[in-house]
Amino acid sequence: QVQLVESGGGLVQAGGSLKLSCAASGYIFNINTMGWYRQAPGKQRELVATTTTGGSTNYADSAKGRFTISRDNAKNTVYLQMNSLKPEDTAVYYCNGRLQRFRISKLEDYWGQGTQVTVSS
Repeated sequence: QVQLVESGGGLVQAGGSLKLSCAASGYIFNINTMGWYRQAPGKQRELVATTTTGGSTNYADSAKGRFTISRDNAKNTVYLQMNSLKPEDTAVYYCNGRLQRFRISKLEDYWGQGTQVTVSS
């Protein structure tokens, strides 16, 4: 089995910062991409940022300049440092891992349970 466990969400005032963490564990052979997505009430889940094993990153326009994604490959952990938070950043943030399990040739997507981020004005 594979698990992704997030931590670090909470309530913060506008302009503040939070750092999310997500650790992947289980029968994992290789993790290709790890990333963060978010879903606000009444809206579809959207990309926030992703990073590959090699360190390439991709950000949503809303995250550029404010959020930084990083990854510790040895720990199968991905982080999201969020600065200058705005009320519109309020959402449930989900960790995603696109990975390969042992003895399984294909890449599969796994998700964490989500962590709430609330930014007050």
